[in-house]
Order: sequence, then C-alpha cells, then structure tokens
Amino acid sequence: MRDEVLLGSCAPDGCLEVLWVLLDELNSQNIAYCYWKSSRRLPAVLAGDADLDLLVARSDQHRLQSILLDRGFKQFRNLRALDDPAVASFIGYDEPSGRLVHVHLHMRLMVGAKLLPNYRLPWEAKILASAQMHPRYPVHVLDAASEAALLVVRACLELRRLDPVVARHWQASQRKFALDHADLTPRVTRDELRARAAELAGEDCAALMADALHGPASRDRQRGLRRRLRRQLAVYRMYNTVEVGLRGMARTAAYAAGALNQHLLHAPRTWRRRAPGGGIVVALLGVDGSGKSTAVRAVREWLKPEIDVMPIYFGTGDGRPSLLLLPFKLLVPAFNALSRSRPKGSSHGTVTARSPGPVYAVGLTIWATVLACEKRLKLKAARRGADRGLVVVADRYPQNQLPSFNDGPLLPRLPWIPTWLRRFEMRAYTLAGQLQPELVVKLRASPELIAEREPNMDRAVIARRTHQLDELVFPGARVAVLDAAQPAADVARAIKREIWQLL
Repeated sequence: MRDEVLLGSCAPDGCLEVLWVLLDELNSQNIAYCYWKSSRRLPAVLAGDADLDLLVARSDQHRLQSILLDRGFKQFRNLRALDDPAVASFIGYDEPSGRLVHVHLHMRLMVGAKLLPNYRLPWEAKILASAQMHPRYPVHVLDAASEAALLVVRACLELRRLDPVVARHWQASQRKFALDHADLTPRVTRDELRARAAELAGEDCAALMADALHGPASRDRQRGLRRRLRRQLAVYRMYNTVEVGLRGMARTAAYAAGALNQHLLHAPRTWRRRAPGGGIVVALLGVDGSGKSTAVRAVREWLKPEIDVMPIYFGTGDGRPSLLLLPFKLLVPAFNALSRSRPKGSSHGTVTARSPGPVYAVGLTIWATVLACEKRLKLKAARRGADRGLVVVADRYPQNQLPSFNDGPLLPRLPWIPTWLRRFEMRAYTLAGQLQPELVVKLRASPELIAEREPNMDRAVIARRTHQLDELVFPGARVAVLDAAQPAADVARAIKREIWQLL
C-alpha cells in the first residue's frame, strides 16, 4: 500500500524533481535496485547535496540505464585511469533548482580505497532481496541489519590514512562514519547484526562485526576484523598486491595532477570526467559591466563538482592573464599614470578626440602584439580542451568583425603601423573566426545600466558598444541573448540551461 501511495506523488520540499521522477519510474517498472549507502544521508542525496548510489541487479542494468537516458540523464565516462567497469556515472539537470545531480550505478558492490576499490562483496543478490521501500521517500533502501553490516565492512576497508583521498578529508570521513554508526546502533540489535553478518560474511566474521557496532571501540578488534575480511575476500580482489600498489600510485598521481590543474594550472587536460561526445566552448560576451565574470564564476562552480571545466579569460582587465601577458600587465598602472588622458578608441578614463601620441602609440603597439600572441595560445588551448572532453567557459571571445568592439584588433587605431605587423595581429583574430565556439551567450544591457556599473567608462563608447553587441555573428554557433538586468541567479540559470542542452 505504501508503494502505491508514493508512486506518482509530487516531490516534497527539499527533494529535487528530477530524482523524484526517476525513482517513481524505477518503481513502476519493477527494477531490482536499492540505494545502498547510509539511509541517514538520503534526504541530502535527494536534495542534490550528495551522489545517489544505486545497486542494480545485473539483469536489470540495461533497463535502468535506458530509463536514465529517457529521463534526460547523460552518461559521463571517467578518465580511463580512474574508470571502474562495475560503476556507471549518469548526470542529470534539475530545471527548477538549476542543479546537477549525479547517479552512480553500481552493478557490483566494490569497496576499499576511494581511488581504487579493490574488494568485491559478493552479496548483491542477498542485499537486493532484502531491500525495502523507505517509509517517506519512493526509493528502495537497505534493511537496517544489512546497512549495519556494510557500514562495518566499509569502515574497516575504507577508513585508512593510506588512502590519499581519505587522508585529505580525514576529519570529515571520521565524522561521517561516526554519525552513521550512531544512527544505526539503536535500530539494529547485536543479535540481528550477528545473524545478518553470518549470512553475508560467514560465522568467522559475524561476532567481530557485531562487536564493531555494539562493542567498545578497539583498534586491535578492528585490525583483527580487517585481516579476516581481507582473507575471506581475497578471491574477490580485482588486482593482486603488486598491481594494486602500482595502480594505486598511478591513480594517486592522476588525482594530484587533476587537483593541481583544477585549482591552479587550468591546462587543457582532462583529469576526471569528460563530456559525452566531446566537450564544448562556451563564450560569454557583453559590454564591460554586463556581468560576464560573475556568470563565468557561477557556471564554473556549477560544473566543477561533476564535470571537467576549463575557464579562460580573453580580456585584459581583472581576469587572470597568461604568463606571457603578465609582465606587461604589471606595467600598465605605471604607463597609465604617465598618460592622464586617453586617445580616441579607448574605453575607460578621460578619452580625448586626439590621435595617439608617439609614446602611447609605441606602448599600444607592444601591448597589441603581445596580446595577439596570447589570444592565439588561448584559442588553441580552448579548442584542444573541448576536443579532449572539457567544458571550456570563456569570459569574452576575440573577434575581427567590429574593430571598435570588445576584444577586437588594436593596431587599426594607429595609422602608421607597418602592414606586416597588422597582418601578424590580424591572424590571431582570424583564427578566432575559424575556431568558433559551440555556444555564444550575449549579455544585453542598457547603456544606463552599464554606466551605473562602470562609472569610469566613456559614455559614447558605452552607447556604441551596447548597440554593436547585436551585430556580432557566429556562424555555426548556438547564440543565446539574455537580459543582463535580471538578477544574477536568473542569468546563471538560463546559461546553465543552454549549456546542458549541448552536453
């Protein structure tokens, strides 16, 4: 009766609609599955704050994957070095909340180190046979005795400082297992756990597993249980001792390199999970003050937990410059101090109608040449990143359609520049026309709003550039025009929707 009441019901507050609809479909199709992690964390999982780990019967795995795809989920494959044949990753997008949700589909119960779970627990059929519907949510979960048995086994085999991922988050990992322990202790008696442990792991481990939950904490007992579990599960190891050590070191190196790249280098290298069918380049365009940088940060924070994302800044303002441009950018304040006014063509500061003088012209020539080199390097990096499966999010994008608009060539402002140097600069902007982004988002704002956000920007330049934004064309790219005057959260949600449609 409880199943019939839950099926077809609306998602309660705090639960994402996309997950609620998915679980409803799994139940109606009689898929043999269950959520096999801690039931204590289920509300957070259904709210999208943690991954949904589902154990599925081997006979139903393809039907479940088909349902996921039909419900708008997309399969994202892990980097080959971190891939696990018994786990499939599906990511979905919850339209009302604008959140990504991650479903881990487990065909086998693999436990052990985070980067290399080496032990299979051959208990899948018994676990699924005893699964039961949660009293509040439409999802099959472990019975309390099975959940307690799995918790004890996972704590023995996973909670170790030798695991670099666990060591990095040691306090959080300990706290998570302690809370799960406290939640299960009053729900499972010692005799119930011992009986279930004997059924799953055998009599040799049953008493020690019951002591691990209800007895006093003891390192000697935990070591003894770990030895017995390893001995019993030795025939179910994926790799032998030597190979697991070598693979563990390789995965640790890949994990460390990925973390370094994600937080510091931003090189066009995948380190974890690639977009299906290849990545995409997303370019956000708009007049200064339209909210491009804010939107880029929001999109990056949205994608970063689940998908490899590469941010690129094509401007020369407050964003991160390349090592090539950095020395010259550090000299800009001193150069600006020497030039109290700016010649025509400039956008910020006191702009005059005069042409650039010799000093300013020389400085602009050097700046434009270095900037052209940087743009070429970044354009190639963006395309390589997308071809390797990254989602590249670009703040601005070079263009040669409107010389006076953002990110256009600079040397046309100087009448006496040699032709060969003009051609050198123009090649970078021509390359931008060849390497078109897959998605272009134009943030349209009124001149009054831009003037309010950018008080140092010349009003004539503002009026001209807000009008020119609509004139930029990108053949072959999907173009979305958004109102930059709406709240930043609404702008970000609209951009997320456009990106998700292309992934």
